[in-house]
Amino acid sequence: MHSREIEIAGVILRATRITYVGELGWELYIESDQASKVWTTLIDAGKNHGMKTCGYRAIESLRLEKGYRAWGVEISTETNPWDAGLGFAVAMKKDSFVGKVALMKSKEDVTRKLVAILFDDIRQVPLGNEPVRVGGQIVGRIKSGGQGYTLGKAIGYAYLPIAHSEAGTILDVEFFGQWRQGVIATEPLFDPTNAKIRA
Repeated sequence: MHSREIEIAGVILRATRITYVGELGWELYIESDQASKVWTTLIDAGKNHGMKTCGYRAIESLRLEKGYRAWGVEISTETNPWDAGLGFAVAMKKDSFVGKVALMKSKEDVTRKLVAILFDDIRQVPLGNEPVRVGGQIVGRIKSGGQGYTLGKAIGYAYLPIAHSEAGTILDVEFFGQWRQGVIATEPLFDPTNAKIRA
């Protein structure tokens, strides 16, 4: 991650190279009384390049397609990195750190996995907490969901028992009293080689 002070339209701000959407991006940290000046300058500069403004739902769609986890949604103090598919981010080779023993134990005791579920109908969007059924048995609940505009499908994430977490598993999710079929997909759903981040 790169971060430095830059100037846009005479305003000094911090630009940080980071992505929460799986593509190259910058976050700009600006004093609130200077934000509209920077905004107007950026919008004007982007007009000839086809730049469009977008909001949180666009970011959420891309986040879900990329499989980025959100604190308080897919991950919390009640989850561990192994359940959430974030074990790669834990530096277990370090001699010691606060929580290492507990993390080692949680790695041995993994009984569930966060999975991505795709639905063919992009309008069939899970909102969260819908029951997930495999073979007639409820095995979990949706944690998050949204529309995957790049994929043209609806996406849901749920923690499921290891026995029901394989990619390709067909399952059912209850949408407003009706069971709809979905399939567990391999993550990330979009740009698995991270080519867009490295562009």
